[in-house]
Amino acid sequence: MRITTKLAGMSLALAALATTACTTDPVTGEKKMSKAAIGALGGAALGTGLGALVGGHNNRTEMIVGAGIGAIAGTAVGGYMDKQERELRQKTAGTGVEVSRQGDEILLNIPSGITFATNSYTIEPQFRSTLDSVAQTLASYNQTYVDVYGHTDSTGNDTINIPLSQNRAKSVADYLTTRGVTSARIGTQGFGASQPIASNSTVEGRAQNRRVEIKIVPVTDTSTNG
Repeated sequence: MRITTKLAGMSLALAALATTACTTDPVTGEKKMSKAAIGALGGAALGTGLGALVGGHNNRTEMIVGAGIGAIAGTAVGGYMDKQERELRQKTAGTGVEVSRQGDEILLNIPSGITFATNSYTIEPQFRSTLDSVAQTLASYNQTYVDVYGHTDSTGNDTINIPLSQNRAKSVADYLTTRGVTSARIGTQGFGASQPIASNSTVEGRAQNRRVEIKIVPVTDTSTNG
């Protein structure tokens, strides 16, 4: 059973930051987000870390242990994630998927334009081979948590954007499980438009904000105390 949660506190904080950091163009009257605010929001999205695993660390760990997956020995974590990162970069090269690394966490940024049609959460047939390759790597390196995040641009409202982002994250997660990634490892979360990585005031920026992210976090501790 996959665990989902709203992570309401973090989302509200990010939304508040986005609102207070807007500036108004004195000529056009258009509201824009400052570059500093965009950087802060992007950093918050990337920096959620192990403590913010979808569903909570203890619950996820119980599921991991139940699936027979153990922790990586402390000194082996870096090398384990290095090999996985290298393989993911090779398999996604030229596909439009961006692979980034922060500490021992790997983040795949998948633009929704190559994954879904507009207002749809059905995975496009031409992208399935790329997801097949990602799933193959995730299945091979199974000592990791896998969080799948859905994001939209600011067009529309939360009534539309949050369910769409949730459904897109779930579509990718479900596809990964059909390709051998153990469901106990996977959590999903839809953030709607609350975590932009670019300005929503331009076509290009909105395209960057419409995305699915896959965060890969090593299992380093299988205790559930505290």
